[in-house]
Amino acid sequence: MSNTKTVVVTGAGSGIGRTIAQVLAERGWQVVVSDINVEAAAATVGTLAVAHNQRHESAELDVTDPIAAATVADSIADRLGLDAWVSNAGISFMQKFLEVSVEQFDKTLAINLKGVFVCGQAAARAMARTGVAGTIVNTASMAGKQGKVPYLSDYVASKFGVIGLTQAMAFELAEHGIRVNSVCPGYVATPMQARELSWEAELRGTSPEAVRAMWVDDTPLARLEEPEDVAKVVAFLLSDDAAFMTGEALAINGGAYMD
Repeated sequence: MSNTKTVVVTGAGSGIGRTIAQVLAERGWQVVVSDINVEAAAATVGTLAVAHNQRHESAELDVTDPIAAATVADSIADRLGLDAWVSNAGISFMQKFLEVSVEQFDKTLAINLKGVFVCGQAAARAMARTGVAGTIVNTASMAGKQGKVPYLSDYVASKFGVIGLTQAMAFELAEHGIRVNSVCPGYVATPMQARELSWEAELRGTSPEAVRAMWVDDTPLARLEEPEDVAKVVAFLLSDDAAFMTGEALAINGGAYMD
């Protein structure tokens, strides 16, 4: 096994996940880029730094599939050593609460919450089996700390769930030396956000530019969040600097919501 620490990042074919993979690679991590879109995952691998002689990999992964998650986790644990796992894959839709379908609700929770459970369980089992005191980071959201978010009731429910699940995992996995934390981004400039701008503008009867301005006005640091802002905090949580932190939900939102 390599002495280089290895991390799996889910949903890393684009957006925040891709940036998390890039920042971790720059800091010496060997990254397994996983995504349901295997071509996107492979494309991310091509952008990763290799100054520390890492051998990055891509893996196709549907985070709702326990067998697939266990296959990835066990393969990495046995071949490379599984030191960390970042459950980042997620989706969003925007719809008024009265018009959200049960099917849409189920899909959001399947990926955003069940996916974190499935992957966290697979990763923790592999770490415990191989005797690795590893680290898990789950991507939650500012919407996991307050329900005052328009048109995202299913998303809010899923992200509140991620924060609670993170605490439960942290409590039970501490005996294995496994730390579990979550990050709570705000208005992050990603392809997902671009879709949400359009959706919210339509639902509000205004323009995407007006919604963007509203989001900036809602943020005391007066700018939209960048994926790097999230990725650097994930890197901190995976580092020894956070060795006595577990069960936390770190807000990274420029002050848009303070708790």
